[in-house]
Amino acid sequence: MKNMESIDNFLKAHLKESRLRHTYGVRDTAVHLAKLYGADPEKAALAALYHDSYRWLKGEEMNRCIDELGLDKRYFDNPSLAHSKIAAIMIQKEFGESDSDIINAVCYHTTGRDKMSLLEKIIYLADAIEPSREYPRVDKLRALAEINLDRACLESLKNTADFVKKTGSPLDSDTTAAIKYLETNI
Repeated sequence: MKNMESIDNFLKAHLKESRLRHTYGVRDTAVHLAKLYGADPEKAALAALYHDSYRWLKGEEMNRCIDELGLDKRYFDNPSLAHSKIAAIMIQKEFGESDSDIINAVCYHTTGRDKMSLLEKIIYLADAIEPSREYPRVDKLRALAEINLDRACLESLKNTADFVKKTGSPLDSDTTAAIKYLETNI
């Protein structure tokens, strides 16, 4: 695909080694899941490469970008959520990405959302289970991903919700909507 080389060069110029390793792990996992569940592996690879492309933004620079792009102020000082929203806009501006499914997969890879597409689920889950991820129950999640994508996404979303609640931070409304949708539609 036309953007693979340019995004790869961009990532190598902007991401630290550990984030780059994570990104390639997400790509490989997304391609595997795409083949397993009948999605386009090239789109999955590209969305995975894009997913953390603006994770390097920090502090003032990130907040300025949020402001300039007209994003909700709730993303100020919240790189965990902001980077996906920034990337979804910037991949259109900087790389000419026009595939709405890829853009949405990037945009919602940290939160999920109501009625996620197949590609959105794949990128969300690949980000959570790629080989360098280590946290309680990740092996269970990896095994579940091999047999039921929706159940694995729901499990991952619930894990995220539990973690966020334990930190005392508010849970993103898109995550709540994704959980509710999957609970009623699996």
